[in-house]
Parts: sequence; structure tokens; C-alpha cells
Amino acid sequence: MARYVALFRGINVGKAKRIAMADLRMLLDGLGLRDVSTLLNSGNALFSAPAAPVDRFAARIHAAVAKQLGVDARVIVKSARDVAGMVDGNRLAAICTDDSRLLVAMTDDAEVLAGVRALARADWGEERIHLGKHAAYVWCAGGILESEALDALMKGMAGAATTRNWATLRKIHALLSADDGR
Repeated sequence: MARYVALFRGINVGKAKRIAMADLRMLLDGLGLRDVSTLLNSGNALFSAPAAPVDRFAARIHAAVAKQLGVDARVIVKSARDVAGMVDGNRLAAICTDDSRLLVAMTDDAEVLAGVRALARADWGEERIHLGKHAAYVWCAGGILESEALDALMKGMAGAATTRNWATLRKIHALLSADDGR
């Protein structure tokens, strides 16, 4: 069995697109996924399944959540190996003084990631964008809501990405890594 994380975009951040994590866990279990757990209330669901392409999991989960829970939210699935690559590929961790201001933007579309390459070369003042193999990283020195670099990156990714802060991604990585030792 391989380990994965399903990352939902834009759920439980306002009044729309609300999903109870208990309902999500039950739904994923009903899809035949195993060892389902969630982290925080923002749509991070870890699970085990036989190795398969991540886009198949994402499509099945998206369709089931839309049909059974009435929420149409983008789902990006990453393997434990993908998440490890994101953690290892973060060149901005060295300048990070606050894990909540370092965001990791993940997509399941390599062309979308490649399409924001020019943003990583731009001068953002104290802010930084690094484009890695598995994700884009944004250091929001003055805060997330004030970040012009983050705003530009998310516009460039045109709704095809979801973000997690560095602390959350490291927690997901630790959980997936611990699960490998079962």
C-alpha cells in the first residue's frame, strides 16, 4: 500500500464550501481508501491505497465530494514521495523566520508550474518566489494578505493550485513518513 495526501482547494475558509472532516473521512473510507485521517480543518486528508496514478484518486475524490457532500472543490493528490520532494526542494526555508508566511503552491499540472517560471526571476523586494520540481514556494515577508508575490503567483496558476503553509506541509510530510514505518 502506498501513502497519499488529498489537498482540497478553498474549503472551510469562509461560509461556502464547508466540509466536516468526519464526513470527509467517512466518504474516503467509503471509496475503499484505507487508514484515512485528516489534518486540520482545511482539507488535508491522508490515506493508503494500492499504488496508482494520483490523477485517478483526485478525480474519484472530487466526483464523490461533489455528489455526496455538495461541494465542488479542486482536489490535488500527492504521494508521500511527492511531498518528500517538496520538502527537500524548498530553497526558501533558509530565509524563513515564520513558517506561516512561507507558502507552498502545489498543482497537478506541470505546465501550470512551468508557466510561472518568469515570476520566480522577478524582483519582489523582501518577498521571494522559488520554483521547484514539485511546487512553487513563496516567502511572504510582510504577511500573506499583503503579498504581491503570492497574488501574482496564484493569478499565474489560474485556480489550478492550492497552497499550504510550510508548517502544515512539514506536518503532512511527518505523518506520511511516520506511516511508512508501519
